[in-house]
Amino acid sequence: MKKRLLMEERQRQTSGSRKRFIGGLLVLVLIVILAGGGLWYRANGQARLDRTLAKGLELRESGQYGQAVALFLNLYEKHPGYQEAPEALYQAAEIQEIYLRRPAEALLTYLLLERDYPEAQQVAAAQERVAVLYKYRLNDCGQAIAAYQKVLDRSGPENDRLQYEMADCYFRLNNFEQSRIEFENLLNNYPLSDRIAEVQYRIAVTYALEGKRPEAAAAYRRVAEDWPDSPYALEARFGLATVLEEQEELREALQILEDLDGIYPKTDILKKKTDQVRERIDKKKKAI
Repeated sequence: MKKRLLMEERQRQTSGSRKRFIGGLLVLVLIVILAGGGLWYRANGQARLDRTLAKGLELRESGQYGQAVALFLNLYEKHPGYQEAPEALYQAAEIQEIYLRRPAEALLTYLLLERDYPEAQQVAAAQERVAVLYKYRLNDCGQAIAAYQKVLDRSGPENDRLQYEMADCYFRLNNFEQSRIEFENLLNNYPLSDRIAEVQYRIAVTYALEGKRPEAAAAYRRVAEDWPDSPYALEARFGLATVLEEQEELREALQILEDLDGIYPKTDILKKKTDQVRERIDKKKKAI
């Protein structure tokens, strides 16, 4: 009797172990199936989102701009974690800006990209487009200055151009002193820039607009002497003649104007200024 009970107990233990083993195996198989299904779903979902992005690009290429923007924005809103969501936003903003000519909407989309994906590779380009929109489409140079500064802080190969744009913003705001400071920063920081002659010319203009004639004359002379082959050299010589006239240095002013005859492109303006200086000289002679 005792032996039979022991045998039955061993059989029960063996049966229980077998059931536990089979149950564990089934659980493991289920986990593997679920994991594989999850991977398949993610891979399939990624491919589906990639196809949606490609469809948006096709719509853009075919000129269906409104539909393309709607698709790109929907892709971002429904799947913000999608790795190409920043590209979808950038595409939408670019279409709004360039093709649909909706600068305010484009601005908001660019800013959305910058806010939600600050590390995305599209952000630098988006920040510059924001600056351009503020400056040239929305006529808000104050906001443009802040936007250009953001791009400048990142440092890039075209920083001299961005520095120029920022200086020009201050100029448009009639803040000639700060404009000159920014232009001078460009001269100091980017001495090999192909904008150097133009920048020096514009520095001279800021002095002239502030009524600082000696400084303006010196700056104009530098352009004419250091970059004689630049188109800004002619403008600098004309500007110098104007400043000299204002300083009553009429004979030197007239000599410069006469030397410009035949080479200065704005012939009507040159003739008017030359006649004006000659008349003033004649009046002075008669007064004597």
